[in-house]
Amino acid sequence: MIEVQPQVAVVDDDESVRESLPDLLRQLGYAATAFGSARELLSSAQLPDFECLILDIAMPEMSGPELQRELVRRGHKVPVIFITGHADTSVRLILRRQGAVEVLIKPFSEQDLLSALKAALLRG
Repeated sequence: MIEVQPQVAVVDDDESVRESLPDLLRQLGYAATAFGSARELLSSAQLPDFECLILDIAMPEMSGPELQRELVRRGHKVPVIFITGHADTSVRLILRRQGAVEVLIKPFSEQDLLSALKAALLRG
């Protein structure tokens, strides 16, 4: 029997994250696709296929939280994990109240990422 890998999208304007995080996700058994902006994800034909989104909080044009709100507005209720380089506890609490599965501070551990992904897929 062929096991289907969960589809995860990574949206981050940082090229190093777009290259390294999908590679790590694939090693962990997930199918991963990277996008450089919220607009790229929103215009992707793959959008309905994603079972979890990993979104950078701070991106030009449209932030991760703005993207999450736009997806909900469009009827895409996919679990979201936010990643950020800024350790702001209040932002983390606000985003969790608004439905984020988790907010991970860069650099985050592989175990923290796995825990967040498992929680996200249980929600989805």
